Amino acid sequence: MFALEAEETVVNLDQALWQVWKAMDVPEGYHAEIIEGAIGMSPAGGARHMMINRRIVLALHDHLRGTGWAPGSDGNVISGLKVTIPDVYVAPDDLEEIFHPEGLGILASGVELIVETVSPGHTNRQRDRVLKLRAYATAGIPVYVIIDDYDDGGAVTVLTGPDPERGAYASSVRTPYGEDAVVPEGPAKGFAFGPGITGERRD
Repeated sequence: MFALEAEETVVNLDQALWQVWKAMDVPEGYHAEIIEGAIGMSPAGGARHMMINRRIVLALHDHLRGTGWAPGSDGNVISGLKVTIPDVYVAPDDLEEIFHPEGLGILASGVELIVETVSPGHTNRQRDRVLKLRAYATAGIPVYVIIDDYDDGGAVTVLTGPDPERGAYASSVRTPYGEDAVVPEGPAKGFAFGPGITGERRD
């Protein structure tokens, strides 16, 4: 009985957060996401953050041309009553195939790859390295890429094999800046996150 009541409480919280999120008037330049039982707001990234993400989008456009897949950025990706706004994602060319029923974004079930570029500050690092990792694994995102200037001079970590039950990935491959981190599967298979995107090590 207690377990059932606890489950109902979680569902009610998720529904309450969902209604609040839908009604929010988010200040310009900020993102609002629902992750792990809370609505979090974060500012848009700075100049380097924008530059890296722009490089990724342009390079992915070339890599994916003619495949039926394309990169996107800064849109709501929804899994159940959870919402994230990844820096870059790969989804079908025809996004209408995976529109959320209420038109609030796209469904995580149709997204094959997500990239997050870590912003300065402990809270931002914790969000991308831990909270969003669990969120994307739970949503079943096949490939999650973390670009992290603050990981010992800079590193790209490619995670694959999501386990939704555990909220974890089976494989995690870390590649330091200056080398190519290659996507091993999915529509973006073979795409390299290399120095042309991240720059060299930031010692």
